[in-house]
Amino acid sequence: MAGATLYDKLWHEHLVTTLDDGTSLLYIDRQLLHEITSPQAFDGLRQFGRKPWRLDANLAVPDHAVPTRFREHGLIGIEDAIARKQVKTLADNCAEFGVELFDLTDARQGIVHVIGPEQGLTLPGMTIVCGDSHTSTHGALATLAMGIGTSEVEHVLATQTLRTQKLKNMRVTFDGKLPPGIGAKDLILALIEKIGTAGGRGYAIEYAGDVVRSLSVEARMTLCNMTIEAGARAGLVAFDEVTAAYVRGRPRAPRGEALAQAEDYWQTLHSDSDATFDTEIHIDVANLAPQVTWGTSPEMVIGVDGQIPSLANARDADTSSMQRALNYMGLAAGQPLLGLAIDKVFIGSCTNARIEDLRAVADLVEGERVAANVQQAIIVPGSGLVKAQAEAEGLAAIFIAAGFEWRDSGCSMCLGMNDDKLGEFERCAATSNRNFEGRQGKGGRTHLMSPIMAAAAAIHGHITDVRELLK
Repeated sequence: MAGATLYDKLWHEHLVTTLDDGTSLLYIDRQLLHEITSPQAFDGLRQFGRKPWRLDANLAVPDHAVPTRFREHGLIGIEDAIARKQVKTLADNCAEFGVELFDLTDARQGIVHVIGPEQGLTLPGMTIVCGDSHTSTHGALATLAMGIGTSEVEHVLATQTLRTQKLKNMRVTFDGKLPPGIGAKDLILALIEKIGTAGGRGYAIEYAGDVVRSLSVEARMTLCNMTIEAGARAGLVAFDEVTAAYVRGRPRAPRGEALAQAEDYWQTLHSDSDATFDTEIHIDVANLAPQVTWGTSPEMVIGVDGQIPSLANARDADTSSMQRALNYMGLAAGQPLLGLAIDKVFIGSCTNARIEDLRAVADLVEGERVAANVQQAIIVPGSGLVKAQAEAEGLAAIFIAAGFEWRDSGCSMCLGMNDDKLGEFERCAATSNRNFEGRQGKGGRTHLMSPIMAAAAAIHGHITDVRELLK
């Protein structure tokens, strides 16, 4: 009998039943909630007189609509009336139904996909859902983690199960050794360029190879975070000692004998040596350059030392989407990105706002200054605890001395749902995960890149090859 993949193991461990229509019910170990996709779910419970099935399986936090300045004012500090209502509604719903909440003034508040692993709420072997597509982030800790819709949020609250269909298995192996200046953000962008934003549709992607095993859990989260941008539902990395070291000592992680028992099980969370994958992809990282997007989709990406492809080299026969992206971005086919002037810089988001990211940025910008032509450069930590740690380590002082704005935690400029937005035609070097039209503000132009690439752009005022600064 052939061995099982990590995804198959997690699936079968949590399978409740297969329904007559071919869909399945999966047991869900953890649901994370935020202010945008939960109101209708709580309304549904209220309408039918239902209660959450397992209160301790849920945790809520406001993150999308919250401001990243003047946090000390709490709810009244939110100037936008809609955002203020969203955050208040989450607090009211959690109070009514007894769901634990990290509110605006809680030191543990942060981006939902940062606080889950940080708190030990994300544990190997779990199934995890959230009403947010980037829930795939949590797969870095050998979990099956998926974004779900609002009606599904209600279903999980009421039944602790998710109605879903089994995915196919894809393994992406990164071969070689990471060159200087190349990190997890470059790896995932390179994969998306290779297979496109629909290449992973219908799959769970397991990341493997010596490169992945050498990555920290934080870097693995970056890989898994943008799995959804490749079209896949879930991204996973096998459990190993790196995972174990990350989990130990987390506030909600097991301790003592319970931890020992858990680790015995966690050691099984890998694909068997004879497991069969539906699709195998290999990427050699030896000559990989820092990746930068040029268009309005994460698949529109090139090495920083390259040129925007010609229309003749479009991914499909329809060149209209490529031309539209070029028009929107104010660029032309064949144009290099090196030297392209930047108006704003955003370092943050659930993709790149952890302490490891901030340390790398601080190392690069210490003793430097944000370029005069950069109108705004903001650094937004992924949680209140990340912020406190960065301040204790002296990183925040480095950022401020260099001319960056040091903010409170939240989703911030990743999406135009709070005070941090781009203006029309403003060009931004961003560490977030999406570069869609208007994603960061109406008419805003977003170039996705790694934290150190964004930091280099801030210091030089234009897109720069960070490798030149590391010599």
